[in-house]
Amino acid sequence: MAPRVARHVRHSSSDGSGGPEGNARLTSSIAAVLFVLLFLEGLTILQIGRLIGPHVFIGVVLIPPILLKIATTSWRFVKYYRGAPDYRRKGPPPPLLRLLGPLVIVLTVAVVASGVALVVGAPSSWHARLLQVHQATFLLWFLATAVHVMGHLVETATLAPRDWFGRTRRQVRGASIRQWVLASSLALGLVAAFWITPYAANWKVISN
Repeated sequence: MAPRVARHVRHSSSDGSGGPEGNARLTSSIAAVLFVLLFLEGLTILQIGRLIGPHVFIGVVLIPPILLKIATTSWRFVKYYRGAPDYRRKGPPPPLLRLLGPLVIVLTVAVVASGVALVVGAPSSWHARLLQVHQATFLLWFLATAVHVMGHLVETATLAPRDWFGRTRRQVRGASIRQWVLASSLALGLVAAFWITPYAANWKVISN
């Protein structure tokens, strides 16, 4: 029993959040969900004229999980550079991924913001320019994110399931909280998507 208790303490933190291991598990779980949603979003691009509704719906669902992933990665960044001992022991990501991370965040925000503006927020006279921005930032985002995903693929595949199975979920405190946080982000995205997607029909008429 003693080794098991020691292992549990090593992967936990005093505030019950799970420390860097819990943060990594949540980040990986979000990444897995985003991968599936982004794959579906990519399928809609193949026939964007006919699938503008699903394109907008999935795009809006993506927003809260994206913001959550930015929050978890930023939290790790802040804790590491402020010298938190457990985060310092875990160490930073590889140099290339560390440099690429901020670029991925900026491009993600640009793609999402321009997409939302196209649907609900911009005057019709801005639509042509916004569409160019949306398409250009998407291409840059796709290239940067492809490298980012490949760099984290093994980590994500390893950590994402650990909060969802009995033996491994008990190794790190806060599994239920992390699950609820992820589920809540998806629920919020669904609510927003049902609210915003009807505007897509108007955008389609204007864009034509």
